[in-house]
Amino acid sequence: MAREESAGGFLPAHGNYQGLKSYQKAEIIYDLTYRFCSRFLSKGDRTVDQMVQAARSGKQNIAEGGKASKTSTETELKLTNVARASLEELLIDYQDFLRTRQLSLWSKDSKEARFVRKLGANPASTYADYREFVETRPPMVVANIAICLIHQANFLLDRLISRLEQDFVKEGGLRERMTRARRAYRERREP
Repeated sequence: MAREESAGGFLPAHGNYQGLKSYQKAEIIYDLTYRFCSRFLSKGDRTVDQMVQAARSGKQNIAEGGKASKTSTETELKLTNVARASLEELLIDYQDFLRTRQLSLWSKDSKEARFVRKLGANPASTYADYREFVETRPPMVVANIAICLIHQANFLLDRLISRLEQDFVKEGGLRERMTRARRAYRERREP
């Protein structure tokens, strides 16, 4: 997510959220969650709405934060953190699903979890890479795949939040950039 200032201006080139690995991962998580809920939860179950909305919030807040970055570093940071919090909520929902049904949670180093991590390491991966698993495997497998993907997205979002914080410390916010641009303009105009 480039933070370069536009030519002669103080507004940074706003972020291309679609190019963010965290957004791409969140989109896969949303698609997977939607299908998981359709396959394994009852239509009247309140958990369906909660899970789908948490997955949607994770994805949408990354997008909104990326677009807000042009004029508000604070809003970008807040929305990115909301995305992170939403995915954490979704993670707990998947863990609850497994625990309450006495289904196994894969260990981080299990061969299955390593397979999903390897699949998720491909920067060009999309939901299509997971479709067969999501649509044919039992709920325990699909929930564990989702958990692995959420851990990856959360890791990426934690790194993004840290980088946004560092960028703010180095470059400041909109008001500071506006002030620097105005001073530079005055200095060029003065004889």
